[in-house]
Amino acid sequence: MKRVIYSVFFLALLTGLGACQTKGNHDGKIDSNDVNIPATANGKAPDGKEPVMTFDTELHDFGKITQGQRVKYAFKFKNTGLSELIISDARGSCGCTVPNWPNKPVAPGEEAIIGVEFNSEGKHGMNEKTVTILSNAKPQTKVITIRAQVMDPDAK
Repeated sequence: MKRVIYSVFFLALLTGLGACQTKGNHDGKIDSNDVNIPATANGKAPDGKEPVMTFDTELHDFGKITQGQRVKYAFKFKNTGLSELIISDARGSCGCTVPNWPNKPVAPGEEAIIGVEFNSEGKHGMNEKTVTILSNAKPQTKVITIRAQVMDPDAK
């Protein structure tokens, strides 16, 4: 009888420990596998109740910048939908374009920013780069764009 009790206790302990493991990439960002797109994170938003990501502008032109210069812009957006907005990923079109996004849900009616940094090192002429955002919003992907005319530092 003791053997059965110990076996049940040990099995319960293992089950409890396994249930405590968290999913995700453990870097403070929400893993796209944890987001049930296109509803809320728990998958219960009915049609018409999804989050919606509405930007003030989806294009920013830095104008003329000097080659090697790093420039930043904050794209402001608002969740105009009816459920929490969760951004699972944002990717620049090249390594020179680095996005930074909220790692917490954005409540309906709340505003937030997606920061974009462009490194013009080794670039010249007109450059247009994009950031693709993946979220549980409708639509699931959103693209924002930056543009800059990169000038040679020696040009006058």
